[in-house]
Amino acid sequence: MRISHGARTALALGSAAVLALATAGCAAEDEGSEWAKSHKPTVELPKLKGEKLQVAAVWTGGEEENFRKVLDEFERRTGAKVEFVPTGDNVATYVGSKVEGGSPPDVVMVPQVGVLRQFAEEGWVKPLGPEAKAELRKNFSKGWRDLGSYEGEQYGIYYKVANKSLIWYNTQAFRDAGVGEAKTWKDFLADAQALSDSGVDPVSVGGADGWVLTDWFENIYLSQAGPEKYDQLAQHKIKWTDPTVKRALTTLGELFQQRHLIAGGNKGALQTDFPKSVTQIFGQLADPEAALVFEADFVGVNIEGDTKARIGKDAQVYPFPTVDGQPPVVTGGDAAAILKQGKGAQALATFLASRDAAGIWAAEGGYVSPNRKLELSAYPNAPQREIAKALVGAGDDFRFDMSDQAPAAFGGTKGEGEWKALQDFLKNPNDVEGAQRALEAAASKAYEK
Repeated sequence: MRISHGARTALALGSAAVLALATAGCAAEDEGSEWAKSHKPTVELPKLKGEKLQVAAVWTGGEEENFRKVLDEFERRTGAKVEFVPTGDNVATYVGSKVEGGSPPDVVMVPQVGVLRQFAEEGWVKPLGPEAKAELRKNFSKGWRDLGSYEGEQYGIYYKVANKSLIWYNTQAFRDAGVGEAKTWKDFLADAQALSDSGVDPVSVGGADGWVLTDWFENIYLSQAGPEKYDQLAQHKIKWTDPTVKRALTTLGELFQQRHLIAGGNKGALQTDFPKSVTQIFGQLADPEAALVFEADFVGVNIEGDTKARIGKDAQVYPFPTVDGQPPVVTGGDAAAILKQGKGAQALATFLASRDAAGIWAAEGGYVSPNRKLELSAYPNAPQREIAKALVGAGDDFRFDMSDQAPAAFGGTKGEGEWKALQDFLKNPNDVEGAQRALEAAASKAYEK
C-alpha cells in the first residue's frame, strides 16, 4: 500500500471517540433531516432515461435500505433505473461467477483493498472516467485515492468507511455493575469480570462472522506491535509465526479463555452472527443477554434499526482500550468500482464521489465518509460528527483494515484463511502456536498466487 502511515491517527481518531462519548448525552435529541431536499446539487449528471443499471454490494438490512435512498436520488436526477443486488459475504466469488457467466453488475461495492487489486489484475474493473476522477480529486485526500488505485490507474471510490475501534455498551448494565469505560486492556478484562459477577454475560462476540474476529486481532495487534509492524504483517513482509503475532493472540486469548466472560461461551459466540451480537446487548435493555459489543460505528445502524435503544442514552460508546502502546484505530471501507463500461456506470461513479451522495446516507446515520467536502452538519448526531471530523482531519495518515488489504482467499472468504483460523482459535484459545501455523500456511498460499 503506497500510503505514508503514522501513529498520530490512533490518537486523533481515538480522541474523536472520547469526544463523541462526552457529547453523546445530547445526541439522541439531535436528529437529521431529508438532506437531499435541502441541499443544492454540487455535481452535474447526464440524463439517462431508459438506461438500466445493476449495483451489487454486501449490504443488507438497514445498510441496504440507506444505500437504496442514495440510488433513488441518482434515479430521480438522471432518469435511469437502478437495481440493487446483494452479493453475500464473498464479493470476489460473486463477481468472479458473474464475470465468467458474462453478466457482471455495472457497479460493485468492494469491501477489501486486496479484492479491488485482484479485480484490477484480472482486468475485471474498468478505469474511472474523467468526470469521476475530477470529483474524486476535488473531494478525497490522496491517501483514499491511492487505496482505490492500482499501477497508476484509478479504479475505486471509497464511498463508505468505518472506525472499527469502538466498544458499544448497555448503559444500565454498566451502571448496575458499577463499571465505567476501560482505558486499558487490563481494565477491560477487570470490568468484564465485574459485569459477570453482577449477573450478566459481559462480552458479545459475533464469532459466526469471521471478519469480526479479524477486527479483534487487528486492534490488539496495532496497539501492541505498532504501526510499522502492522504494515509489514498486512503486506506479509513478516510471517504470522512472528513473535508479535504470538503476543497479540496470547492477549486476545486472555478474553477467549475465560468462557464465562463471553455471551453463550465460546461455542455460543461461534453461533452468533454480527447482527445478533448487537441485539444481545440492546434488544432487551432491562434484561440484556450481554453488556457490551466491540465493532465499528456501523453498529449504530443495527441499534437504531433492530432495537428500541437510543444512542447516547441506552447505548453508549467508547474507544477500544489501549493494550500496550497507542490507542488503536482501524478503518475499513467500501469502494465503488465499475465492471461494465458505460455512460450510466460512469455517471453513478461520479455521483458516489460527490458530496451529494455522501450527504444522503450521512443524514441517515451509521455511516462515515472520507469525503472532505461533506459538511459535518450532515451527520445526525454528535458522536458521528466527531468521528467524521477526525477521520477527514487525519488526511492520509491512517491504518486500513488488515484483512481487507489481503488477498480474498486469506482475508475475505467465509470458512477459509484468516476467518477460519481465528474461528478455530476462538474454539481453542489455548493453542496459540497452532493458530499461528494455520494463519501462516493460509497466508503463504494466498499471497503466492
